[in-house]
Amino acid sequence: IVASNHLSFADSMVIPIVSPRKVVFLAKEAYFTGTGVKGTLMRGWFEGIGMVPVDRDDTKAALASLDIALEVLGRGEAFGIYPEGTRSLDGRLYRGRTGVAHLALTSGAPIVPVGLVGTERLQPVGARVPRLARVTVRFGAPIRPGRRFEGMPAGAARRALTDEVMAAIARLSGQVVAD
Repeated sequence: IVASNHLSFADSMVIPIVSPRKVVFLAKEAYFTGTGVKGTLMRGWFEGIGMVPVDRDDTKAALASLDIALEVLGRGEAFGIYPEGTRSLDGRLYRGRTGVAHLALTSGAPIVPVGLVGTERLQPVGARVPRLARVTVRFGAPIRPGRRFEGMPAGAARRALTDEVMAAIARLSGQVVAD
């Protein structure tokens, strides 16, 4: 499980490009359904870098996305996730949602924290075209849940593991943590 901070639309492209192995991310279904030359190029690009379409308008999409992630992990592939749930608009790192811990505790997969720096300048929120910008991607040591969460209530275990992952991301990214 590749868990990263999220500063830009470009993050889901930067990580797979620099990662030593394929990383599968979920992407808005609309990126796969465009028509004409532009639609074909977008679909080809997103499929080529391993994106999986998900219907974000579906009320059950969050649960379905965790099931898709578990399928990806079950095949032995790496799955990318942004524990914050959305891009940070002010550059601060926000509290992680516990889906990342659910995936790790359910699958047994380790979590590799990633700190992205500079992607908000590569493609700022609202920009259609990427700009030239220096980007740094820092991969941290894998966090292995192991047995240390056994006997804990499931919710407490997920929160503790998520907080550990977010602390690692904060160290790697250098971001200020939001209250």
